[in-house]
This record gives sequence, C-alpha cells and structure tokens, in this order.
Amino acid sequence: MSEIGSVGERQLQQRYGTAERAARFYVDQVLDHLNPAMIEFVGRQEMTFVATADASGECDNSLRAGAPGFIHVIDSTTLAYPEYRGNGVMASLGNILENPHVGLFLVDFVHDLIGLHVNGSARIVEDEDLRSEIVGLPVGGSNGRTPERWVVVDVEEAYIHCRKHIPRMARVPRHRDWGTDDVKRKGGDYFDAKGTVPLDAQSVGDELM
Repeated sequence: MSEIGSVGERQLQQRYGTAERAARFYVDQVLDHLNPAMIEFVGRQEMTFVATADASGECDNSLRAGAPGFIHVIDSTTLAYPEYRGNGVMASLGNILENPHVGLFLVDFVHDLIGLHVNGSARIVEDEDLRSEIVGLPVGGSNGRTPERWVVVDVEEAYIHCRKHIPRMARVPRHRDWGTDDVKRKGGDYFDAKGTVPLDAQSVGDELM
C-alpha cells in the first residue's frame, strides 16, 4: 500500500499539530482492502453516497440505494454497485469516464450508528459483460429492476467514520416507486428550479439593459 493520505492532508497535519494523531488513525484504521467485518457491513446497507469528480476536479455527490446486498462485494479488493435507468444525465458515470477516482460513504443510521469510507478506482461495465464474468451477481435489483450497467470499484482505502455525530434514525414502512417516471412521485419541481433564469443569463440581460 502506498503512503496513506494526500500531500495536503500531511501539510495541514504539520501546520495544526495533528500528525501524531493522524498517524495512529492511519495505522489502526485504514486498510487497503475490505476485511470480513467491512464485507458484512457493506452487504446489509441499503444506500451509499457516491463522490466523483471530472478531469478538471469539478465534483458531484450522489445517492445510490437498493435492497440490502445491492452493493455486491466481489472479493476483498473489489465491489460493484448497479446503475439503473435514471434521468439520463449520468453525472457520476460521466465523471468516472474522465476520472476513475471515486469515494463511497456508507452509513448505518439505525442500528450501529457507524460509517464506512471506501475509496478506489472505478470503471463502468455493462450488465451482460459483468454477469458473464462474476458468479453470484444479483439477478434482479429492487422491485425486479434489471441493472443497465455496473460501477466496479477496485478498493484502495477502507476506513471507519466514527459514530459521535451520526444521528439515530428509525425505519418506517414506506412504499418506494422504484424506476417510476411519474413526475410527482419523483418529487416534481420541489425546489422551483423549472423556469428559474440562471444567474449567467441574468448577468447577460443586465449588461444588455
């Protein structure tokens, strides 16, 4: 495993006097693979936050969700999560195409109040191609949906996110409209974005007045 942490991390650790504390965390908690406890944790999660950036560093953070086991652990250094038909933007996948670095953040808000960071290198694999390679890949997704493709992540770092600021939440019954195209069921124009003039366009209009 190469040196843990970025140059920026280490510069700030020196500046603020946290290098010794950080070194203990690196040694005690940061792995270059998923150990059995991490694999079990991943297998029972129903969502993950996916952080990506394009080639110029412009970032995106998105949510992926499904039934427990929707994130499939191929082995201790590889996992995969499904991509279904969505809004067609493909922001996360587009970033991965330009820049394979990806960060997954899984959180148990209900039982153990703990989080897991998984950082690595990602690639996009079509469903039929991955299915021909991987035995035991889930056949159907949530509500019987079939993935269009998968994001396969080669694990480079895996480490804990401490529980002290994770809020406890309670599960409540909810019918999920997996895969729906109904605008209202998807949330509609909740943030009143439709018809709002972009700031750039407003600036152009001001200049023309």
